[in-house]
Amino acid sequence: MIPRYTRPELIRLWSDHHRYETWLRVELAACTAMEAAGTVPAGTAAKIAAKAAGKLDPARILEHEERTRHDVIAFLSHVEELVGEPARWLHLGMTSSDVLDAALAINLVEAADQILVGVDLLRVACRRRAEEHRATAAIGRSHGIHAEPITAGLVFAGFYAELGRARAALVGARVEIAVGKIAGAVGTYANLDPAFEDAALASLGLRPETVPTQIVARDRHAGYFMALARLGTAVERLAITVRHWQRTEVGEAMEAFGKGQKGSSAMPHKKNPILSENLCGIARLLRSYASAALEDVALWHERDISHSSVERVIGPDATGLADFMVRRAAGLVDGLVVNAARMRENLDRTGGLYFSEAVLLSLVRKGMARQAGYELVQRNALAAVEGKGSFRALLAADPDIASRLDATEIDRAFDLAHHLRHAGAIIDRALAEKDAP
Repeated sequence: MIPRYTRPELIRLWSDHHRYETWLRVELAACTAMEAAGTVPAGTAAKIAAKAAGKLDPARILEHEERTRHDVIAFLSHVEELVGEPARWLHLGMTSSDVLDAALAINLVEAADQILVGVDLLRVACRRRAEEHRATAAIGRSHGIHAEPITAGLVFAGFYAELGRARAALVGARVEIAVGKIAGAVGTYANLDPAFEDAALASLGLRPETVPTQIVARDRHAGYFMALARLGTAVERLAITVRHWQRTEVGEAMEAFGKGQKGSSAMPHKKNPILSENLCGIARLLRSYASAALEDVALWHERDISHSSVERVIGPDATGLADFMVRRAAGLVDGLVVNAARMRENLDRTGGLYFSEAVLLSLVRKGMARQAGYELVQRNALAAVEGKGSFRALLAADPDIASRLDATEIDRAFDLAHHLRHAGAIIDRALAEKDAP
């Protein structure tokens, strides 16, 4: 994690201090559950909590770890220093991953909650833009080439809908990851009771792993990081669109440019889409973290440790970046300067070539074979591209077309309002979709 791309809330979430506080929560939850069953003396968890409250020292734990080469033993040694005799009841029948995996699940759930707040901010921004530009005509492009008319509102509605699907995937991943295990060395409860696990995990907002080993199954974690990667691709598609819009040759929209902002150290005239480019880079990282999480699924037997080093990196980095990303994207959309006049100028740039399909369909309806009609329309369209006249005039002057379509029928095919008549309904359909809770 680097502060440049991480909000303080996520830095705190993955801090050493918060990690050890969460480990203590897990240990105390297990201890409390065992107290209720009579396995541990009543009041033990309360005594430990009171003596350790606010006193966990990450530096002291690291000192222990340098000697023991084991993070959880180092943690327990420090708690024993702080608490004394009652600490002997901690970790009873448990293994390190009982603590580590429950704590990781808690962190990932908390991180998802932060990210989802940012997703909602971004979707609010896209929704507002979809409404604002529902009738702003623009040219749609396929393969980067002018295709047929759309509205800018449709583009933003598409972002809104895609982000909604990404949101639902993250909500599902949040549910799937909210799982722990307090089942001992290989998950068989050899020195524990499943009832302890049920009670302890429930108090932490978690559920037990269906079939535990020494760890919680890592396909759950892979699903979580894939959901973050999917969210990243949704934001990246938005960012790539803005980057295209801001190209000098296009000029249909641009990122907000603040007072005193500079675009280039060498060229004072530059205004660059730096936010969008940054978002595309973050999306690449999120995809790489999903790949790493997938590599962690197939571990040896009941567990090996090869996933641990990976998760120490991708847990903080992926969640911090995703959280930062959606909030940066929300600001980008909110501040985006849309040039409706340039959109219309670009739409009109080809002299109505985008009506070619409408003309073709008119010929088909008048009895012409589709491929024959296609060739007639195409030869006039290509002539217009070559500068031999306007597309509309060339069609009217072509005897093969004029013998089938009169001027009124050609004019009807060149009706922009007809092309866009369903745009509002599509936007309404997107904005009416219900979010997952």
